[in-house]
Amino acid sequence: MQLIIIVILGAVLGFIYGFNTDGFYFSSNICFFAGLTLIMPSLFKFELKHISLVWKYKKVVFKGLMVNYLLLPIIAMVIGFVTGDFGIAAGLFLLSILSGGGMVMHWIKHSKGDISFGFLLLFINLLLISVSLLMLHIFGGLVAPYFEKSYNNSVGISQFVTLVIVLLIVIPFIASRIVRLSKPILTRIQTYQKHISQISIFIILFYLFGLQNSQTLVDIYDFEPELFFISFVAVLIFYLIVFWLSKVIYNLDNAQERAVFWHSITRYLTLALVIATFSVNSFGISMLLPIMFAYIVQIPLSVYISQKHLSEV
Repeated sequence: MQLIIIVILGAVLGFIYGFNTDGFYFSSNICFFAGLTLIMPSLFKFELKHISLVWKYKKVVFKGLMVNYLLLPIIAMVIGFVTGDFGIAAGLFLLSILSGGGMVMHWIKHSKGDISFGFLLLFINLLLISVSLLMLHIFGGLVAPYFEKSYNNSVGISQFVTLVIVLLIVIPFIASRIVRLSKPILTRIQTYQKHISQISIFIILFYLFGLQNSQTLVDIYDFEPELFFISFVAVLIFYLIVFWLSKVIYNLDNAQERAVFWHSITRYLTLALVIATFSVNSFGISMLLPIMFAYIVQIPLSVYISQKHLSEV
């Protein structure tokens, strides 16, 4: 409940600030900030020896990759087509190709999943961000004609790949190795990791919803208010289908499959919001709507699953 309040406050206050001022200009520094505050702490316990778990649990890894990078994108595309809006379809597709996120390790630990394997999956998903961005680029080119839209890639999503890899993978990993050299600093960060994460999420949401681009959501509400409802329903249906399929596909009595289960249930929302903000010129401002509503759906759903379906595992 606390995290839900933080998410709502960050988004609402950021939007109000941007609405009453000129708003923020987008800067890649927000990716740098997210990398150090949300990703770096999750890499402290990652060891290179954990890579051997890929071979040991190769069938589980393969199953997770097929679900997260094939099945879920197909589901998102079908739902996106039904919405009839290019931006909403793109936002939903983006959610489907970004697995895990800042809270995934919390849920894996809470459900007694394999922590080491969970960290490995998190690292693999970070490495696959470039693949996700390529999939989004291909999606835009292939799907735009269906919505009678032109896919404008003048911003160059492909140019964003290097930036994402450096700021969200390379720098956080190097920083995590440096911090581990100092036991006092490492202990202090781990002690306050929950608070650091919550404050970071608030700052990131405040900034992203305070961007000049985000203010055009007002225009959507004025001229096409039905898109808000359509987007919320689309996101809700997507998560419910993902939950049902994940229960069917994964063996929740197995610690490794519980870890993969959570990497399918949770989407990397903060990163999705950053990428969507960067991509609105290509897909339209309505791309932000599914990601905005995903915060409202994913967090309560994760709490429900943890308490009602995995509490006795």
